[in-house]
Amino acid sequence: MATFSFDIESTYDKAEMNNVYLQVEREITNRFDFKGTPAAVEWLENKSGLKLIGSNEWQIDAILDIVRKKLAARELTSKVLDLTKEVHEANLRAWKDVPFKDGLKQDDAKKITALIKANHPKAKAQIQGDVVRVTSASKDELQAVIQSIHAADFDFTTVFTNYR
Repeated sequence: MATFSFDIESTYDKAEMNNVYLQVEREITNRFDFKGTPAAVEWLENKSGLKLIGSNEWQIDAILDIVRKKLAARELTSKVLDLTKEVHEANLRAWKDVPFKDGLKQDDAKKITALIKANHPKAKAQIQGDVVRVTSASKDELQAVIQSIHAADFDFTTVFTNYR
């Protein structure tokens, strides 16, 4: 009997994030309330996140709202943003590093496997590094797993790949 599978990852589309970056950059240059201020957005090292720059914490929050709006406009979730870093201020300038969350942490993978084991006994979930592989003899069961993962609304992104 054939078995079917798919992988659950926590990642983001780099091309879409580049588009978000360009749109945010364009809006910052066009907004009247940012004229004459150091307001800007830059890439972090290896394009692993964004560096938000402004004259104070209020401007940083305004730029962060722009980033969230551009993510939503491109049907991306803001869960990809790691907002744990603090705002730094010096020399009449403030900045905040906002790295992107990439990769499924071990604790998050355990949450996913526990949810699958509790709700879908016919499906098997295995943690393989930063990916959770779900296998079953029924494609319908795999579709039900995907629906329950979407309904769980975790605090991290979930992407389904390698559906076989």
